[in-house]
Amino acid sequence: MLRLALVLASIVWPLTLGAAVAVRVRGAEPIWTDVIYVAASRVCHQRPERSFHTAGVQWPVCGRCAGLYLSAPIGALAAWLARRRAPRMRAPFWLAIAALPTVLTLGLEWLDLARVTNIDRALAALPLGAAIAFVIVAIADARARPAIHFP
Repeated sequence: MLRLALVLASIVWPLTLGAAVAVRVRGAEPIWTDVIYVAASRVCHQRPERSFHTAGVQWPVCGRCAGLYLSAPIGALAAWLARRRAPRMRAPFWLAIAALPTVLTLGLEWLDLARVTNIDRALAALPLGAAIAFVIVAIADARARPAIHFP
């Protein structure tokens, strides 16, 4: 049941973020959109220059977080489908591999070696978002726990 809730949450959250933007683009600002923006602010800096904008409306999360959230359903669904066929998985190894593009963009930014755009940040975060969701859903499945080994 927890697995199902996690998979559904991974799908509903980015849809809710998008719905909040769409409602605000139309000029409405119902209280639920404020709740979404405040909730998102707890996990994201929401800096305007690092966030996407649609018709002048800033997204509730930055470009990097958008990439994480947009790819999470893919990882969650993959874990759901691979539940019985999953080979032994080394979660820390795969998470580290998936984090490499994000780490690379962070390094380029911090060292001022290249201009990194919001699109770059979002694209770099896609593998990490999917990997995190995969691992979380796999761990939540009691039958998958023996297949996941942490050194």
